[in-house]
Amino acid sequence: MQAQGIRGADIIAQTLARMGVDKVFSLSGNHIMPLYDALIDTPIDIIHVRHEAACVHMADAYARTTGQVGIAMVTGGQGHANGIAALFTSLASEAPMVLLSGHAGLGELGKGSFQELRQAEMAAPVAKASWTAQSAAGLGHDLAKAMQIARSGRPGPVHISLPFDLLEQRVDSTDSLWPEASASRAIHMPLSTHMSERIMKEISGAQRPLILCGPALCGGPGRALMARLEGAVQVPVIGMESPRGINDPSLGAFSEILALADLIVLLGKPLDFTLRFGSSPFIDQNCRFIVIDPDQDLIARVMKYRQDQLSLSTLADSASAADALLASAGSHSSRPVEWLNQVRAALDYRPPEWKSVQSAIGGPVHPLELCAVLQDFFARHPDATLVCDGGEIGQWPQAVVTQAKNRLINGVAGSIGPSLPFALAAKIANPAHPVVAVMGDGTFGFHMAEFDTAVRYGLPIIVIVGNDAKWNAEYQIQVRTYGKPRAQGCELLPARYDKVVEALGGHGEYVTKEMDLPAALERAFNSGKPACINVLIESVPAPATKRPA
Repeated sequence: MQAQGIRGADIIAQTLARMGVDKVFSLSGNHIMPLYDALIDTPIDIIHVRHEAACVHMADAYARTTGQVGIAMVTGGQGHANGIAALFTSLASEAPMVLLSGHAGLGELGKGSFQELRQAEMAAPVAKASWTAQSAAGLGHDLAKAMQIARSGRPGPVHISLPFDLLEQRVDSTDSLWPEASASRAIHMPLSTHMSERIMKEISGAQRPLILCGPALCGGPGRALMARLEGAVQVPVIGMESPRGINDPSLGAFSEILALADLIVLLGKPLDFTLRFGSSPFIDQNCRFIVIDPDQDLIARVMKYRQDQLSLSTLADSASAADALLASAGSHSSRPVEWLNQVRAALDYRPPEWKSVQSAIGGPVHPLELCAVLQDFFARHPDATLVCDGGEIGQWPQAVVTQAKNRLINGVAGSIGPSLPFALAAKIANPAHPVVAVMGDGTFGFHMAEFDTAVRYGLPIIVIVGNDAKWNAEYQIQVRTYGKPRAQGCELLPARYDKVVEALGGHGEYVTKEMDLPAALERAFNSGKPACINVLIESVPAPATKRPA
């Protein structure tokens, strides 16, 4: 006899489809088998991977690339534990995504159920919200709520644990199961016209103001919004999403002009380690702050530590606030552009000697030579995406390949490893355009098995591994702090990562000198396969950009 009613798993699957989700990034497991079955009856594709952290990174990058809420799905227990480690990167990068984890059945909790863990408590520190579903009939509403939270205010990851017995339970199919489409939309936090005018008045009265924006505005649409705002107010508007903070390699001599500012507007940008906590001499002790943020706790942080410098503060989300400032800009007189030009010159500065750097004949490739080849590639493929990861080698393309208008980096969390999953998600989001990921050999080891995923799904990404047989970021710290004789625990093998990729069905290239790199890149691009270019590089520190005194 045919079972009556609808399963909880089908409620989840059909709600995802109703909310416009087209991809779920996942690794299978016992607790989520009902969801795999239910998704067959929807138009949603499951992209299944080789490690749970990889599917979280892919959902993160898919969200940042498309503007949709990314969905990751993992099994319970160890699968959940593997997946939540990647949420730290998503939280710091302000990526709107939802992690759905299988979970021991509610009816078995406390009895020693299979892979029973307090999963929601585990995920809470690295998510905007985290809970365990409590009823099959409420699963669709749980999901809509999670998507709304992920999108609203400061975007970020949300977790729901899905007990197995709720996924299997059948309930009557009624209209009450299904949330309204609006239930998953962002709740905007607008900036009032009155407050916008007050902020513009403060900006107009400053001699050297800066508007600093957080990661939520560092994607494509956000950068376009920042550019419009800068053009309207004639004040530098700068996005910050690097763990290097004031030494972000993509921002040139930013630290120099930061120290000159007399007013800093924090537009969704936390006052944290990336701004050296606002301390002198990195920021002048007489510099004033205006804080526009959707998080009251982050406003309170500035009030606690920089109370004497705080001019104004208000609750608003970054995009809504930028739109409001744009609307108010027209009512204020134009300002001189000298400061804006001074700041832009500092941000664009790169040491002129970089242009003449050459590696030794027959020796390993200098990162600048690698980046010169990438510059030419991106000039010919302006819609390509650049993905950067790795302690030292990942910083060089951010400094040099400035024409890459689409980029993904590992973000403020500073955790290496996500670049290969990021690249796969970027290719899924934009299949017609190249995706080039530059990473270190240490980074490559985290998710090299995802080349299997790339081959299975026909995703011809190009991965360039800067191979110096070393955890170079840690090595450089040891050398600076303790001296070269006391450096240890950073050695790796000069492995043939290209051969690993060939064995998985991809294309491999091995490059030992600069002159061979352009042809290797073209062969990788023309192969139509997921490709790895294993480049032996000089082991040098990340770029440090300072102008002559």
